[in-house]
Amino acid sequence: MVAFDRMIGTSISLPAEMLSAAKTIGESLNASYPNLSLVTASHDSAPLTLSGGLRLLPDCSYLDIEHCNLIILPALWRNPRPLLQRYPDLIAWLRQRYQDGALICAAGTGVYLMAGAGLLDGKPATTHWHYLDQFEHLFPRVILKRHHLITQSGQLYCAGSVNSVADLMVHLISHFFDDTIAARVERQFSPEIRRPLNDVFYSFEQDSAHEDETIITIQQWLHEHLGEVVNMRELAAYFSLSQRSLNRRFKEATGVTPLEYLNNLRLAAARDLLKTTNLSITEVALHTGFQDTGYFCRLFKQKIQVTPSDYRLSVRGKLFKL
Repeated sequence: MVAFDRMIGTSISLPAEMLSAAKTIGESLNASYPNLSLVTASHDSAPLTLSGGLRLLPDCSYLDIEHCNLIILPALWRNPRPLLQRYPDLIAWLRQRYQDGALICAAGTGVYLMAGAGLLDGKPATTHWHYLDQFEHLFPRVILKRHHLITQSGQLYCAGSVNSVADLMVHLISHFFDDTIAARVERQFSPEIRRPLNDVFYSFEQDSAHEDETIITIQQWLHEHLGEVVNMRELAAYFSLSQRSLNRRFKEATGVTPLEYLNNLRLAAARDLLKTTNLSITEVALHTGFQDTGYFCRLFKQKIQVTPSDYRLSVRGKLFKL
C-alpha cells in the first residue's frame, strides 16, 4: 500500500482491514490460502501526516520493493496533479511492477498516478467526481467512465471514491482467497452498500478482461437477459457454437462456465433486490431468473454463506437514507 502526506487514510486503512480480516478468516478455516503480508510504503519511509491529522509510519520505501502481487494507491486530499511531478520515481516503479504482473488498484484521485504512468491509455478508468473534467483534459487517451464507480482493465482497477473501495476489495478478496471468504468479509464490512445493480456490479469493462469477442458478446447478452429463462444449448446455437465449444471458450476467457457466470449475475441482482425492495423471496428469485425458489435459496446460501432472509435482515439493519 503506497502512502503519501495528506492522503485520505481510509483509502488504504479500509483495504488493509478487509484483507487482514480475510487472512484471519482463512486461518480459522484451516485451509490453504495465500500467505498475506501487508506493507505500507512511501517515497522515503519517513513519517507521514494524513488528511485527518493522524500520523503514519511507513514500513519501507516503495523503491525497495521489487516484487508484489497487489498495489493499492490512496486517494489524495485536494488537487492530485502536483504529485505526478513530485514523484517521477513512483511513476517508473508503477510501470515496472505492472510489467511484472502486479494488480494495481487506485482509490479516487489516486487514479491520476496510474494515468500518469501511461498504464490507462486506451483503457477504461474512473476517478473522483470533482476531478472528472480535469482528468479527461489531462489524460485524453484514457477512456473515462463518468457514470461508473469501479472499472477494470486487466490488472488495473479504479474506484471512483473511498466508499466504492469496499466493493472492489470484496472482489479482490474473492480473487486472492475465494468466494466464501469474500462473502464473510463483505458481511462484516459492507453489506450496507446499496447502489443500484448496474452501478455496483462491476462497472468493470468485460470487454477489457479478455480478447474473445464472441464471448464478450455472450457476456453482454447474459447481462441483458439475466431475468429470463436461459437454455445453454439454445444460447450456444444462437451464437453459432456447439455447447461444448461455448463451455470451453467461455471458461478459458472468464475462468467460469456460462452457467456459473449467469448465476453470479443473478445472485448479485438478487442481493440488490433483497437490500432495496420488499419483494418476497419467491418474487426475488423469479425476478432474477431463478424458476425454483428452493434452488435459489440453496445456491444463495452456498455462495453468500447465509440464507436470503438472513441476508435481508442483516442489510436492512444498516440501511439508512437522508
